[in-house]
Amino acid sequence: MTKQESLKGKVAVVTGAGRGIGAAIAEALAAAGATVACAARSLAEVEAVAARIGTAGGLAFALRADVAEAGQVAALYAETLRRAGGLDLLFVNAGVSLDQRPVEASDPDAFETTMRVNLFGAYHCARLAIPHLRARGGGRIVMTGSGMGHSSLHGHAAYSCSKAGVWMLVRILADELRADGIAVNELVPGPVQTAMTGVPQRTGSVVNNPVEWLKQPEDVVPLAMFLATHPAPGPTGQSFSLMRRTF
Repeated sequence: MTKQESLKGKVAVVTGAGRGIGAAIAEALAAAGATVACAARSLAEVEAVAARIGTAGGLAFALRADVAEAGQVAALYAETLRRAGGLDLLFVNAGVSLDQRPVEASDPDAFETTMRVNLFGAYHCARLAIPHLRARGGGRIVMTGSGMGHSSLHGHAAYSCSKAGVWMLVRILADELRADGIAVNELVPGPVQTAMTGVPQRTGSVVNNPVEWLKQPEDVVPLAMFLATHPAPGPTGQSFSLMRRTF
């Protein structure tokens, strides 16, 4: 099997796959031979990603799903199994950052929505995927984390709290699923130029932090592919980071 076919026969679900990091990972998984279910709240965006994958010779389909709704996540997996026959890889990438104000001035509704999408969404995606991964004899769950889930940052309470929860969820799932051959890890991209982050379009550094590496979504792909393809048992319950900054 060639390197380009390292995931041939595997089925992957990528949430938040309509753009940015999720889209880049979905395209890379398909290029490696996986059949990829591209999921996001915007069907038009994931349809465009799936179309690009198909044009490049890969296998993908688009599904609309709001990860904050357990019923929609269950339907996402049901349709993935119907179309592709199973589930081997799950990339939990969907996320939002809705309020960058201090806690006192923050919007409670925005705080709650951020937690529902980022943390409860990760919980729904993982919990409902476990039986399908176990049925395949094991698999991989990779959750997109953040440096803000490891250290505090002024004005980002909701996002930081949600990602801290994701990092704990990764470790708990890793312990619970180790015997099933399901590896669970966190991928911390660091600053990436995406629509959500709004990081300025420049390369080589980040404002006020010249040692940091400002990335494009494609720069995250090599680490994502390592986590998708590492031989069993491989690492689990670990955080893999592309950033240097401590807040």
